[in-house]
Amino acid sequence: MLVLRLCASPVLLSRHEQLLLVARKLLGQRIFDRLMKMTIYGHFVAGEDQESIKPLIQHNKAFGVGSILDYGVEEDLSPEEAERKEMESCTSEAERDSSGTNRREKQYQVHPAFGDRRDGVISARTYFYANEAKCDNHMENFLKCIEASGGASDGGFSAVKLTALGRPQFLGSHLHWQLQFSDVLTRWRRFFHQMAAEQGQAGRAALDTKLEVVMLQESIAKMGIASRAEIEGWFTPETLGVSGTVDLLDWNSLIDSRTQLSRHLVVPNVQTGQLEPLLSRFTEEEEQQMKRMLQRMDMLAKKAREAGVRLMIDAEQSYFQPAISRLTLEMQRRFNVDKPLIFNTFQCYLKDAYDNVTMDMELARREGWCFGAKLVRGAYMAQERARAVEIGYEDPINPTYEATNVMYHRCLNYVLEELKHSPKAEVMVASHNEDTVRFTLCRMEELGLHPDEGQVCFGQLLGMCDQISFPLGQAGFPVYKYVPYGPVMEVLPYLSRRALENSSIMKGAQRERQLLWQEFCRRLCTGNLFHHPA
Repeated sequence: MLVLRLCASPVLLSRHEQLLLVARKLLGQRIFDRLMKMTIYGHFVAGEDQESIKPLIQHNKAFGVGSILDYGVEEDLSPEEAERKEMESCTSEAERDSSGTNRREKQYQVHPAFGDRRDGVISARTYFYANEAKCDNHMENFLKCIEASGGASDGGFSAVKLTALGRPQFLGSHLHWQLQFSDVLTRWRRFFHQMAAEQGQAGRAALDTKLEVVMLQESIAKMGIASRAEIEGWFTPETLGVSGTVDLLDWNSLIDSRTQLSRHLVVPNVQTGQLEPLLSRFTEEEEQQMKRMLQRMDMLAKKAREAGVRLMIDAEQSYFQPAISRLTLEMQRRFNVDKPLIFNTFQCYLKDAYDNVTMDMELARREGWCFGAKLVRGAYMAQERARAVEIGYEDPINPTYEATNVMYHRCLNYVLEELKHSPKAEVMVASHNEDTVRFTLCRMEELGLHPDEGQVCFGQLLGMCDQISFPLGQAGFPVYKYVPYGPVMEVLPYLSRRALENSSIMKGAQRERQLLWQEFCRRLCTGNLFHHPA
């Protein structure tokens, strides 16, 4: 109650970093650590290492609440240091942009005003590329986290951010072998919708848009990028079925599996009207860095499979997300064979969230692997909007919180209805919104999705919204707390963000504080200070 009340104080929060610094100097490191463990650290963090977190994990498990482990250590960089690292990691990309040989959509261009990707972000961790050794260190931390999750509980999760495993530039612009990256994927998808508009199908949902093959061949032939015979060879019953139409998944497969088409991959530039190549070439150094990034991902997935732990791939900024989702998709194809091992994260504050969810679920159905997803509202709204205005591209975020709620429930409803027909698919409803949890429970009952089947689970942050998590766990629903751990001083950046985020939630959460106060009074009056699980 004390910690949450402090987190709702604007005066304390505005000066919390200075206050922590003064307290550390006055009290000394040992007493400061103890004070933190009795207050804010003890509330939001499970412990310092794999052993110290076990009591809390077992305690929560007794109430039916599982864990999503996350090693919460972050570099405490100044904004100047963060900007320098970000710009250095993208130097070659900036040079290519300025030379015009790899001109990208504005959304995926490097911009110095957003060198520190933490600006405006209070609810998600940010990694900055320093060197390959640092990426290896991040991977080792993730491996330890997977090991800890496997040893602490059955069927747990471990969280991973892909920007910790390699240079962000690879997530912003390139395509190599079977991997489409953000700029390429977005431009190729936009090209599809441009041709759909020519066929009178503008404004339809992605899976409802189906291009007539004959008209599509005519459009491509007019561009002069290949002979008519070559173009007809791209659209055969073996590659696209016999429907006579091409949907967006078919369209993506042209650059996914038929790599010999890469020399033809051009799209029209809306501003100039000129055809531009989608692909650029890696340098030898970039080739090696990319291979190491994929190897790190592979090692994490194999370790998770051995430990019986599910990997939760966190969502990140929209200019990285198409690539992150695509890399995650490749991992799901390989590892989600008998059950979901790899979970992708969908941010429902994005305007194209519904298309992203429906396409991935349809692809899983067509290819026969197990769909696994986490639905969140999103963590980068302020930064995304500021960046769109500054650089000059369409804001990717839904215009209002209400619109995001509508999108979240639309995506969730689609997934829940599909789970009825896909018994091995799973979804995590990661939300602190009580209305969303009620909506999910009602739809589960209507659709006959029983909690024991484990297809639907819920997720909240440790130390927040316990009035949602623990009743769900006690009622037999799969529910998980996002559990960070790590040394006190190294977790301070995480705690700073948690305090700021909790402030925005707690200002309007009078009911939660009333519930805490009522329960506190009840325990004092009855003499039952400690509650035991049913």
